Amino acid sequence: MAKAKSVFFCHACGFESARWLGRCPQCEAWNSFDERPFSVASTKNSLRAARPLGLGPVPLADIDEARVARTTTGFKEFDAVLGGGIVPGSLALVGGPPGAGKSTLLLQIAARLAGSMPVVYVCGEESAAQVKLRAQRLGIGGDLLVYPETNLRDVLSHVNDIRPRVLIVDSIQTVWLPEAESYAGSVTQIRDCTQALMEYAKRTDCATFLVGHVTKDGAIAGPRLLEHLVDTVLYFEGETGGEHRIVRAYKNRFGSIDEICVFAMRDTGLHEVENPSELFLAGRGARPSGSCVVASIVGTRPVLVEVQALVGETSYGTPRRLANNIDQARLAMILAVLERRVGLHLGTHDVYASVAGGLRVNEPAADLGIALAIASSFRNRALVSDAVAFGELGLSGELRAVNAGARRIAEAKKLGYGTVYSPDAYADIALAIGAALE
Repeated sequence: MAKAKSVFFCHACGFESARWLGRCPQCEAWNSFDERPFSVASTKNSLRAARPLGLGPVPLADIDEARVARTTTGFKEFDAVLGGGIVPGSLALVGGPPGAGKSTLLLQIAARLAGSMPVVYVCGEESAAQVKLRAQRLGIGGDLLVYPETNLRDVLSHVNDIRPRVLIVDSIQTVWLPEAESYAGSVTQIRDCTQALMEYAKRTDCATFLVGHVTKDGAIAGPRLLEHLVDTVLYFEGETGGEHRIVRAYKNRFGSIDEICVFAMRDTGLHEVENPSELFLAGRGARPSGSCVVASIVGTRPVLVEVQALVGETSYGTPRRLANNIDQARLAMILAVLERRVGLHLGTHDVYASVAGGLRVNEPAADLGIALAIASSFRNRALVSDAVAFGELGLSGELRAVNAGARRIAEAKKLGYGTVYSPDAYADIALAIGAALE
C-alpha cells in the first residue's frame, strides 16, 4: 500500500519543503509555496515499474546515427535557431505574449512536416473546427493529425499507437493528468505533464513542442523547473502589435543561444525575413540628432540596428535614466565615462536610450554607438547619414577592439554605409565623438 503524504514546493523555482514557508530559501520569493499531495510507491512496486533488462550503458560508438539526425522544418532561419533542425526526442518550449504567433508558427511547421512524416497537433485551447479555420486562413492542408484533447493520459495513449515523429501540445497550461490532484494550469499539473511528455519524447524519439503562456512580468508561466526540464526554450520578442516577430533561443542543448529568427506576420501566416538589417534600419536618409547605426553580431551573422537617444534637462531632483532593449547598468557606465572622460555634463539631464525594431542588444560592441547617439542628442548635432559605429568602451575612455570587425564593416558596406567609427580608427571615445560631431 502506497504511503500518502504532502509536500510544499515553491512554484517559482521548484524547491521542496516538508512544511510551508513564507519565503523560499532558494529563490527568495515570498508566499510562493503550494501544497502538493503525492504517493511514494513501495520498493516492490518500483521494481515492477523498472525498465526491462538489457537497456544498460551503451558504447558511444554503437549508438545509431539515425537517432540523432536532424529534421529541417522548411524555415531556414528557424532551423538555425534550433541549431540546425529538429533533434529526434527533443523537448522544446515555445513562449511569448498573447498574439505573438506561437500557435501560428507551430501549425505552419507541423503542416510542412506532415507531408513526409506523421505529425500530431494537440489543441487544448481550440476545437478541431477552430484549428481548421485557422489552417484555411494560412492556406494549410494535407495529412496533419489534429487531436482536440486536454487529458494528457488519453493523448499519450493514442499517440503511442500512431508513433508520430513530431508532437505539438498547445498549450502545456491546458493539459492535465488524472492522477495529479490539482486543476489544469496549476504548478503541479504543469510540472507533472511536462515530466510525462519528456519521458515519452526520450523513449520514442518523438520531437515534442510545448506552447507556454507568460505571466504579467513576461516570464513563462509555471515553475522555474519547467525551463530546466526541456531541452530548448524559444521566446518571441518584440512588439506583438507590430508586423515583425523575433524568435530567440534562451536555452538550447543542441545549439547556440545567440541566433535569432525574424518573421513578418501577414494574413497568410509568418514569413521569414532573410535580411534583418533592412528591417531594423527602416527609413534610410537624413537622420535627426540622437541616432546612430550600430554594427552588431547576433549569433553568427552581422546585423545593423539603429540606436536612438534623447537627452533633455530634468524637471525632477534626480535625473531619469531609462533604457529600452539596452542593459540599464551598461547605460549607466557609458554615461559616467561620457561625463568624466569627454566632459559632457549629463548630471542634470534625463537620458533615454532605445534600440529601434525591438531587438535587444547586449554585446559590449554597441557601447560606441550608444555613446555617439547620446552625445549627438546632447549637442543637438546629427551624425552623417552613412555612419555606422561599433566598439567596446573602457572605464578610462579607451575604445577596445571587438571580434568580427571585418564582418561588421563588410555588412555596413553592403548596405551603403561608408563612414565607420571603430576602435581601429580612434584610440578613445573623445576622439571618436570629436570626429563624428565636428
